[in-house]
Parts: sequence; C-alpha cells; structure tokens
Amino acid sequence: MTRPYDDDTLAVRAGSLRSEFQEHSEAVYLTSSFVFQNAAEAAARFSGAEPGNIYARFTNPSVTMFEQRLAALEGAERCVAFASGMAAILATVMGLMKAGEHVVASRSIFGSTVQLFNNILAKFGVETTFVSPTDPEEWRQAVRPNTRLFFVESPSNPLTEISDIRALAAIAHEARAWLAVDNCFCTPILQRPLDLGADIVIHSATKYLDGQGRVLGGAVLGSQTLMEGVYTFLRTAGPTLSAFNAWVLYKGLETLPIRMDAHARNALALAQWLESQPGVARVLYPGLPSHPQHVLALAQQKSGGGIVAFELQGGKDAAWRLIDQTRLMSITANLGDVRTTITHPATTTHSRMTPEQRAAAGISDGLVRIAVGLESVDDLKADLQGGL
Repeated sequence: MTRPYDDDTLAVRAGSLRSEFQEHSEAVYLTSSFVFQNAAEAAARFSGAEPGNIYARFTNPSVTMFEQRLAALEGAERCVAFASGMAAILATVMGLMKAGEHVVASRSIFGSTVQLFNNILAKFGVETTFVSPTDPEEWRQAVRPNTRLFFVESPSNPLTEISDIRALAAIAHEARAWLAVDNCFCTPILQRPLDLGADIVIHSATKYLDGQGRVLGGAVLGSQTLMEGVYTFLRTAGPTLSAFNAWVLYKGLETLPIRMDAHARNALALAQWLESQPGVARVLYPGLPSHPQHVLALAQQKSGGGIVAFELQGGKDAAWRLIDQTRLMSITANLGDVRTTITHPATTTHSRMTPEQRAAAGISDGLVRIAVGLESVDDLKADLQGGL
C-alpha cells in the first residue's frame, strides 16, 4: 500500500476513528454488540453487503483502529487482531491450511510455537518439518508437494539468528507456499518483512507494540485475500482481542518509533560491554560485527533491535547466579517492555522442549536473554557486574 507519511506520523495518526462527539484522543468501545437502524440494515451487515460493526467477537471500532494503524506501519493491505500472539499463529494455520498439508519452520522459534506445531496442529493433520533458520538450502530440501507454509522468526528467540527473508520467500513461492515471518523482535519500525517478499507478518502485540507490559494481543497481516481466511477463522472460533486491550495497544503504537530507537541504542551499548566481560563465552546481538549474520541483519533491519543473548562459562549455575544477583532487572520471560527483563531460556521460555530439541536449536544451559529496556545503560551494567 502507499505510505504517504513517515513511521513517526503513521504511529500517531493512522487508523483514527472519531465518534459523533469528535474526541481528540480515540475512544475505547466497551460493548458486546451494536444496534442497527432497522431490520434491513441488520440483514445487510450480516450478509456482508454493507460494512459496519455487528458483534464484538469480530467487529469493534477499537480493534479496527489498532488493525488499521499496524497495517499502515507494516505496509500491509489488511491486519486481523487476536487475543495473543499464539492465537495469531494458530489462526494463520487454521485459517489458511487443512489436514494433510505441511509446514516448514525454523527450529529456532519460541518454545510455545514449537509446542503448537508439534502437539496441537499435528493432531489435526498438519505436519511440520524443522530446519535451520540460517541455511536456505535446508528449507528447499524440506519442501514436499503438500507444503503450504514457511514459518520463521527473524531475529529468532532467543539466539537472535537472522534468516534471509528474500531467499526464503523465493523458495516458498517456487513451491507455491506462503512465507510467514514473526516480526515480534523488530516490529515494523526496524523491519518490514512484506517489503522483503514475505506474504504474512505475525506479531505478539504483547511485546513491543504495547511496550509497557500491560496487556496481551496478537496480529496477522498480509494481503486482503490471505487475511480473509484468517478473519473467517476469527469470526467463527473467536480468539478475539478485547476492545480495551486494543485501545491500549493502539495508544502504545504512538510511541513505538521512539521506543524502538532507544531500545536498540541501549542494547548495542550493553552488548558491546558484555563482549569485554570475563566469564562471558559469547554475545549474540545482530548489531555486533561478531554476530554470524551481522551483514544480513543490517541489510534487512534498521538496527540490531533490543534483545541481547549471551552464553556464560559455567552453564546453568553461572546463569542462575547472574540472574539471582540482579536487583534492577525484572526476572520474567516477557520482553519488549520499557523495563529491562532477564531470563534463562532453557528453564523458562523453551523449557517444554526436549533437551534434544534445545540442543538442536542452540539453546545451552549457560544462555541468558536480556530484553533491554529504557533505563540508564550504566545502571544496567552495574546490575550485571556483581554476577559476572
């Protein structure tokens, strides 16, 4: 779609709807249903002949505003919002695929996403093959005649591995499959996967889109045609984003460009400092020249983002000791908050994976993930110093 304004302007102005009262700050529409002027209007709304709100399971002005603003930022024709990021991934598969079809997915993805593919979708006849996020040839070799979807996180959680989105899109399209990119770590401010050839963008809006750890939400974006299938699943199954949460997310988007720039600056400074610390075996941050996909990251992203992962010598004991000695950072698995969070992926976000799955994904017992917030970097360094 055309982008008449820059991100800073779209984040503040796109998608605004005003009621009859002409409020300046957008209203939140807390209602379960909507009243029609007459029976004919009700029939036209339900049949789709006339656009408009019907029932808050699948139409609500607050949700619409969030969807339209995020679509403008991602450069997508349409956005469909959901109650969580996991609901968004589920809806993508259930809305676009059927039993007997096949997914090729990165093995370096969020632990709950692995569980969704392996333990839930598999029961409905959708099979998944996991491959390297950084080797496009593995994706090509994994393609089957019934492959319909490629799924990747870039940067990946928690190792910040970078996938070549253009290359994967070309392989997917050659196989007549769609490429879906989880853009949670970058947001549209730092990366726009649709511009790189992806067909679908997925967000856990709970993270950076909110930015303050307040509410849950998710979103799927793409063409009108693809999103109609995703929307149909939402309308029927009802994994609905609440109007209040949509309003919080919508207002959160207003500061997204400012926040993402600040997160990235802080993360780069912290990553550079960590590289010089004794006891740190390696630092994984796309903005560092030492990152294996540093050049590719800067070709796809505006910066390295806000997530820093690093491995400690000494394994789990060293990782837990470091985490337990922090006093400023929040020990929680959530990310994308103005407050810095720290977690041990092997025993939290990826704990439901088998040891073999974690090893294949490169998640060691000594790995620590920090989602760098907006505090003073000097204070964050001091918070880690004792444990290091």
